[in-house]
Amino acid sequence: MNEKAFFGRYWPGTSPVHRLDPRTKLLLSLAFMIIVFLASGWIGLAVCAVFTLFFYVLANIPLIQAARSIAPLLFIVVITALLNVFFVQGGTIYFQWGIICISEAGLAHAAFISMRLILLLLGVSLLTLTTTNLDITEAFERLLAPLARIGFPAHELAMMMGIALRFLPQFALELRTVYRAQASRGAQFTANPFRGGATSLSSLIVPLFASAFRHAETLSSAMEARCYHGGVGRTRLHPLAFARQDVIAVGAMACMLATVIAANILQGIIF
Repeated sequence: MNEKAFFGRYWPGTSPVHRLDPRTKLLLSLAFMIIVFLASGWIGLAVCAVFTLFFYVLANIPLIQAARSIAPLLFIVVITALLNVFFVQGGTIYFQWGIICISEAGLAHAAFISMRLILLLLGVSLLTLTTTNLDITEAFERLLAPLARIGFPAHELAMMMGIALRFLPQFALELRTVYRAQASRGAQFTANPFRGGATSLSSLIVPLFASAFRHAETLSSAMEARCYHGGVGRTRLHPLAFARQDVIAVGAMACMLATVIAANILQGIIF
């Protein structure tokens, strides 16, 4: 298992994207997802793909690393595509056997949804690749700070999100370690439940959950030993501050939105 294939791993760099305020990147990532959903045709998705490629080039992140970062989540794309192939019907029928029917509309819709999901994963991955977990947590907390005045647990929610992001690569490493340890003991892993698949999976899941609970207990003990009491009175070494590059980034996202809307109008005129 390649350690670079973990979703959520930070890619160090000093690119313009890395230097953006994490609040800007968090908000623009949300805007990016909305824009991708606004793309109603292939022309709009092509525009989103071009902008995504431009953002990755600007961040100096190799495309192979981008593919590795979303590889663990591609099963979501595959499952969604298969559901669309079998449940969306229309146009020419290419294969039919009983209730299983593969048609032209199903394949076209599956391809479109798959491309949209891949772009969404790439957009979210760019955020985690160019922003540390601490910066994402702080940005999330600062954005929710106005709600804290009415009793919303902004700091606690941000802390939980930060811990979850931090432990995604950790759990992947633990899974690799447990897998190799069990394989060295002669365990045979198979996906067939009738051939010991359930037993082999339990030999992975049980130690993985035990390790997760052990890490959680260690973390809680460390927080208690340091007299952790939330975000009250905390200071920051590097306070967040908006700069000129954040305004430029917002302008680039606005340009992407305008281009996608124009592409939707153009596709409506053509078709």
